[in-house]
Amino acid sequence: MNLKGLIEYPREGILSKELVKTGESNVTLFCMSKGTEISEHTSTREGLLIVLEGKGTFNLEGEDIPMEPWISIFIEKNAVHSLRADENTTFILLLCGGK
Repeated sequence: MNLKGLIEYPREGILSKELVKTGESNVTLFCMSKGTEISEHTSTREGLLIVLEGKGTFNLEGEDIPMEPWISIFIEKNAVHSLRADENTTFILLLCGGK
């Protein structure tokens, strides 16, 4: 799969593309346009976020983590988190475990 070829940014907001889905896991490519924010939320599954390109801020349980290429962030289930794209930003999110 050519991930670079799947990256496309909407004029505003987020474009997501499901790459893989199995019983309890899924892998999704997210493309966030500059200035887009995802407000605080939680997930019932553990996650691993891997930034491919762009810059932004990921807030995990009150701690700001810079989002830049090749940064990975582990998200425990039920952890409060939010994010903001300061540039067009693309990341992969792998969610694992029971729903």
